[in-house]
Amino acid sequence: MSLKENFLWGGATAANQCEGAWNEGGKGLSNADVLPFGKDRMPVIKGDTKQFTPDDEHYYPTHRAIDFYHHWKEDIALFAEMGFRTFRMSIAWSRIYPLGDEETPNEEGLRFYEEIFRELKKHHIEPLVTISHYDLPMHLAEKYGGWKNRQLIGFFRNLVTTLFTRYKGLVKYWLTFNEINIMTSACFMAAGLTFTEEDDRYSVIHTAVHNVLTASAWAVRIGHETDPDNQIGCMLNAGVYYPLTCNPVDVKLAQDENRKHYMFTDVQVRGYYPCYVLKEYERKGFSIPYEENDREILRENTVDFVSFSYYATRVIGSDKSGEFDSNLLNSARNPYLEVEPWGRHLDPLGLRITMNDIYDRYQKPLFIVENGLGAKDEVKEDGTIEDDYRIRYLRDHIRAMKEAVDTDGVELMGYTTWGPIDLVSVATGQMEKRYGFIYVDLDDHGNGTLERKKKKSFEWYRKVIETNGENLD
Repeated sequence: MSLKENFLWGGATAANQCEGAWNEGGKGLSNADVLPFGKDRMPVIKGDTKQFTPDDEHYYPTHRAIDFYHHWKEDIALFAEMGFRTFRMSIAWSRIYPLGDEETPNEEGLRFYEEIFRELKKHHIEPLVTISHYDLPMHLAEKYGGWKNRQLIGFFRNLVTTLFTRYKGLVKYWLTFNEINIMTSACFMAAGLTFTEEDDRYSVIHTAVHNVLTASAWAVRIGHETDPDNQIGCMLNAGVYYPLTCNPVDVKLAQDENRKHYMFTDVQVRGYYPCYVLKEYERKGFSIPYEENDREILRENTVDFVSFSYYATRVIGSDKSGEFDSNLLNSARNPYLEVEPWGRHLDPLGLRITMNDIYDRYQKPLFIVENGLGAKDEVKEDGTIEDDYRIRYLRDHIRAMKEAVDTDGVELMGYTTWGPIDLVSVATGQMEKRYGFIYVDLDDHGNGTLERKKKKSFEWYRKVIETNGENLD
């Protein structure tokens, strides 16, 4: 048996994509709450269009989402029925500190998450908590300019101190920032950044990068000081870039592109900026805005494990322009792979390649915390949902994952599929792009009963977990 007995099987969600209740329980407005559905969504996500409050012209999917806020108990019962050993979820910062800069937290928000954690524990499910998952109090974006402002490090330290203290003994697995490398492209969604024509965009983004990396290291320090049993990881949007051809120019382009993403985990795992980043900053005329103790904080507070999302590999070449894909990154077409409806290449072997790439680089335990297939599911007249395409996708990826462990010797802590229950897509705001083992009756415009319904893949995944990944049929 290739996977250890305590392997953490489960599923992953995010507060802004499932909770809803955007203005209930003392919650403040977040940047996720102003991301509109439709053609205006991507310019807001990237920070090119400023939208600081919801308007009457757009639909905002996070406002209702799948209403996990009022359905969490029944949803957790379904996760338990599948045999989950872990459940990855995130904290909505503005549910704990509605503005983000207060000194005193919102007790109703703290109690909400505590009840969830206790319910998970009752079902023998370990919470895996992402502290910041594309979710920033809007006040911090509007008043302070988002993560380009160093003051946010202090506010984040306040948040994590509150979380680690309140949930000591309830949560031991933590992630600091979700898909940290996406902040350079989805600048508003991931970092609360917006831009004017006068801004030096590169300088603004990489100032924010330093602040986020420093805040992440502070979280590791505070988490370990609060409870030595805490295991704190980083989280990368992964999937290696292949060169389009064996032309050395293409190979170098692929190396450069991979480094753009690994730079974040290089700092979080090794504790310092790699030489290739320092050389790039020198060429760009950018100076890292170090302040007192930053170097020490980064060096002494490296993560315990490396977690990542994997949906697809990507391709880059000198004579091909990238096609925008739904994971907020660019890729040229790979002629050897099929493409799913939203533009991602289907590449199970790429998961094994990516796992080896990351493990070779860091020799730290890995955790696959997102992997899944977004698809349009059809409910048949008898109410069944035959999602064999999802089963096939997950089966192929789990096989590749096991080969990386069994054949290549990669150390792997667990595997959580993205969207064990249908939820709002972060890139497109859609519901029809479904990932779940559990169907939610809701359409792209917020219409539906929110009824939960098991898909065929529900029972399949239950058997996978029950046999620790041995039965994939």
